[in-house]
Amino acid sequence: MTKTKHPIGLKTLFFTEMWERMSYYGMRGILVLFMTASITNGGLDFSNASASAIYGIYAAAVYLMALPGGWIADNLFGQQKTILFGGIVIMFGHLSLAVPNMNFFYLGLILVVLGTGLLKPNISAIVGGLYENNPSMKESGFTIFYMSINIGSILGFFICGYLGENIGWHYGFGAAGIGMLLGVLQYKFNLKSLGDIGLKPTNVISHEKRNAYKKITLTISLLTLIFIFSGLTGLWSINPVPLANILTLIIASISLIYFLYIYFLGQLSEDEKKKVIMIFVLFIGAALFWSGFDQGGSSFNIFAKEYTDRIIFGWEYPASWLQILNPLFVVILAPFMSYLGFS
Repeated sequence: MTKTKHPIGLKTLFFTEMWERMSYYGMRGILVLFMTASITNGGLDFSNASASAIYGIYAAAVYLMALPGGWIADNLFGQQKTILFGGIVIMFGHLSLAVPNMNFFYLGLILVVLGTGLLKPNISAIVGGLYENNPSMKESGFTIFYMSINIGSILGFFICGYLGENIGWHYGFGAAGIGMLLGVLQYKFNLKSLGDIGLKPTNVISHEKRNAYKKITLTISLLTLIFIFSGLTGLWSINPVPLANILTLIIASISLIYFLYIYFLGQLSEDEKKKVIMIFVLFIGAALFWSGFDQGGSSFNIFAKEYTDRIIFGWEYPASWLQILNPLFVVILAPFMSYLGFS
């Protein structure tokens, strides 16, 4: 690999991530709109509060699942296989959402959460591994990879948004599933371009211990499925609004307790304590940013639908299309940032 040439594996990961983000953001662009639409318009007729709460729980679960997703790759299957498994689960999740049935709706959300947790952290890790022997190009490589995220989101908002809002909600969800199918096929057929990067688990553990971990993972998965299907069959029900509030309190409390534990009981030096404070400040900043960013799928979408004049030359464009602007500007600027990475 020369200094000015990116590894061929970046192309494989670029298009895999592009199609995955197309499916993710395409679905996200119409999710709350579908939930709040009236039954006569093909929606679920949820209140804005309930729809936003469900979306918030879903978004939080996507971020949290990155932790077990990374652990599974590092200890059980390796990053390459975990990405493939994740893509397949995501695909079935979107196809479940395409089925006009309430049970399949919730099942689809759960599958997308699980699949995204398996795929998202590990594909970024492999991108970093591609540049292990050429770290000077890593920043430029990640800039190109980041551009795939935004191209995918543009495609998702455009295609799924149009189909969902103008043809039928489940056509939009189905398009997201087809997008992920293309990503899975593209990834599978080009796996050789990644070589041995992420092929095996990074943590060397005994065969017996790995089998024990797999049994534990399988048991937890089965118990989770039993819990999910018991809810789908009506054995229990939960009000999403108070649940979202409770989860917010629990996550915030655990995070604060963790930082306090590290700071006061972690036997750190004064210099290390200063670094923990800096990490905590960055943690708060990141939490505020992403909580605002993800309003794009809930409150911003509702505002665009109900309070925005979207008529151009007598045609009303989909509310979800307003979310195209952010990734569009990133795509326009990304080549210039990548060029700066070479200089």
